[in-house]
Amino acid sequence: MAQENDTVTVNYTGKLDDDTVFDSSIGKDPLQFTIGAGQMIPGFEKAVIGMKVGESKTVTIPAEEAYGSYREDLVQEVNRDELPPDMEPEVGRILQGSMMNGQVAIFTVTDVNDTTVTLDANHPLADQDLTFEIELLEIA
Repeated sequence: MAQENDTVTVNYTGKLDDDTVFDSSIGKDPLQFTIGAGQMIPGFEKAVIGMKVGESKTVTIPAEEAYGSYREDLVQEVNRDELPPDMEPEVGRILQGSMMNGQVAIFTVTDVNDTTVTLDANHPLADQDLTFEIELLEIA
């Protein structure tokens, strides 16, 4: 049975509440990770603990154990002149930058006007419960 510190290999499909698939390993290489190493969202790791090789299950992971709640403090408005001069911001574009605490963050452009650009550092799946179909293929 899979337990903390085991390196496991799984196939998975992740779905939203409306059954939209947002990620899957099906048709690709299976996913390998070490339980407890912080490589996966906490709810996914918890779901794999106790599974046996060959076992499959479907679990719903609440937002708090996935990508967390949506946080307004991760949304910021910046002056356009703070962006590189050769960059044309457009809604939906993904940018990499630094947070005020110095950490690297991925931002999604959510609004653009003549003087400012709104950047959102929330994960796109923040505030969403996620359902995963998981098949444990191997425990190393």
